[in-house]
Amino acid sequence: MTSQPAATLSEVARRAGVSVATASRVLNGSERSVGADLRHRVLAAAAELDYVPNLHAQAVARGSSSLVGLVVHDIADPYFSTIAAGVMAAADERGLIVSLGSTLASAERELDHVALLRAQRARALILAGSRTSNATQTRRLAREVQAFRSGGGRVACISQPLLGTDTVEPENTEGARALAVALAGLGHRRFAVLAGPEPLLTARDRLAGFRAGVTAAGGEVRHVLHGPFTRDGGYHAVGDLPSDVTCVFAVNDVMAVGAMAALRERGVSVPGDLSVAGFDDIPTLRDVAPSLTTVRLPLGDLGRNAAELALAPDPSPSPRVVTIPGEVVLRESTRPLPT
Repeated sequence: MTSQPAATLSEVARRAGVSVATASRVLNGSERSVGADLRHRVLAAAAELDYVPNLHAQAVARGSSSLVGLVVHDIADPYFSTIAAGVMAAADERGLIVSLGSTLASAERELDHVALLRAQRARALILAGSRTSNATQTRRLAREVQAFRSGGGRVACISQPLLGTDTVEPENTEGARALAVALAGLGHRRFAVLAGPEPLLTARDRLAGFRAGVTAAGGEVRHVLHGPFTRDGGYHAVGDLPSDVTCVFAVNDVMAVGAMAALRERGVSVPGDLSVAGFDDIPTLRDVAPSLTTVRLPLGDLGRNAAELALAPDPSPSPRVVTIPGEVVLRESTRPLPT
């Protein structure tokens, strides 16, 4: 059996007894008004012919599509997948479709995703992921974002407010500082930090906040170990851990989970021999034993807030920054030291 060719816009117009231009205005989303009688005839003809609208034509007619682009650093990381769920929930409430791209922490790939979404006339763009200390890369991305906005698109970021657009900013520095104070309250004074990649501003902010809190409490960050912002990064970084610390802070939870796995393989008890803490409170922590002390960020809300900024009916004339605080959650992976 051979399938019938798809109906064309011209055939719909002929069946409805209207011009192709009128049929296009009805079916491709033009804002030019069409009378109720003509609209009914066009829609009835389209239904009879099983007409499927051309999405690109709709985008051209409207100046934007029903597409929302979400670009994250690593969709395998529960941090980003939970943010993505928040974005998708907000988009679904508005009848919009989310296109998800993962950069694998590549600045060039991030630029490519933004350029592609601009070519597709996406209605909105959401960039989720830390900025870096590379000023040249930041300027290039800011130009691409501005080009997207100049074409009528809307943009929001979940990161540091460096791109001249609406931003949802987690309070990384303050959250890490509060965690350090809480750990010092358990008696810890000698710390190591699994600090992630040096150029990543989120990692830098969390390290700086943690240092400040430790110093204020009379303690000392004795060792800073850099590595990838991943489970394997934490696993390998903790292999270089010296023996003169009582608590390890990993600047994100997936690194902390990797570190705990490596310590377990070496016969190091957590928290009996060494306390471990992370940051983010990713959903998969509910399956980790011992349960991980961390800084809880409302990750789904980060995504929803960014989507609502990008999809608000009345855009702000100047960039808005929404700060999201974290909450310290003390769990079994850290223990009080004997006094």
